[in-house]
Amino acid sequence: MPDLDLPLLPLPTRADPADAAAPRLLVIYTGGTIGMAVNHAGELVPMQFGRLDRKMPELARLLFRLELVSLPAPIDSSNVTPADWLFLAGLIGRHYADFDGFVVLHGTDTMAYSAAALSYVLEHLGKPVVFTGAQVPVGASRSDAQRNLVTALEIAAARHPRARTVRVPEVCVFFNDVLIRGTRAKKVESQQFAAFKSENYPPLARAGIALEFADKSIRLLPGARLKVHQHLETGVAVLRLFPGITEAVVTAVLGIAGLRGCVLETYGSGNAPTAPWFLACLAAARARGVWLLNVSQCEEGRVVQGQYETSAHFADLGVLGGDDITTEAAVTKLMFVLGLGLGDDRTRQLLTQDLRGEITP
Repeated sequence: MPDLDLPLLPLPTRADPADAAAPRLLVIYTGGTIGMAVNHAGELVPMQFGRLDRKMPELARLLFRLELVSLPAPIDSSNVTPADWLFLAGLIGRHYADFDGFVVLHGTDTMAYSAAALSYVLEHLGKPVVFTGAQVPVGASRSDAQRNLVTALEIAAARHPRARTVRVPEVCVFFNDVLIRGTRAKKVESQQFAAFKSENYPPLARAGIALEFADKSIRLLPGARLKVHQHLETGVAVLRLFPGITEAVVTAVLGIAGLRGCVLETYGSGNAPTAPWFLACLAAARARGVWLLNVSQCEEGRVVQGQYETSAHFADLGVLGGDDITTEAAVTKLMFVLGLGLGDDRTRQLLTQDLRGEITP
């Protein structure tokens, strides 16, 4: 893993650097559209992110103590890997005691996966980790970067008015005025500013003239110390069903060498073909120790195995129902749980229970 002792760059704000009462926030720049600028030729190029305050003069009006750390090499989010997630988790763990909250600047394409992954590996998180980014670069006209970043910082610094405790001690995604739990986020737009939606769960906050927090929907502060996990199982796959899918396709996916787990994207409330060859493929995968997690292709609703005949065989085959989990949260949950190296009973228990708010009780 790369060195976690990366240099921190203070950003000028209205807060006195010596004022211990002013929230201290760490901005982590990983890459993505938010870090692009327009050059004199009108081309998008990576900007020098240490000069963020010049591109966003709004930061100078904030009453927070801000510091910036950039990854050694910015990553296009399409190239993000589990190793990058573990590095981010380690970086947050390295600075956890020194900051009140964290804002992660990230490309939008895989932001939902990254937020879900960080939700799992940062166990007992008691401070906000807010992912945000932009659809339009900060250097372009009509950019959404300024509003997203400034509001994400305000959320990371937010405290309850009376108790003065952390308002959102979770990994979240903030985008276009909506704060979403990290394990519920899904990218649904590539051409509009409303790029993300909260699937099967209400937003944790909305940003209008004021920030309106849905306190009853936010997970409570944990009682234990932060634990940063440092292993994810990458031997996982996603098999999306479609009418006409062939035995060769299913066999090829479930027969991948070293496969440990597979998310089955099924129809409706968890339904799938009942053809003997299909059920035999699932049985053979389970016999080899491959964990199968049933997730609905629908954006809303949940898997209810056995509600219809077309899912009645799943329980007997050892396929686990994913309830209302998203595909993004299911993939990263498989990576996390299988990476723990536990026995079958404990693995089955963790895969089917709610760990980070990814399943509605």
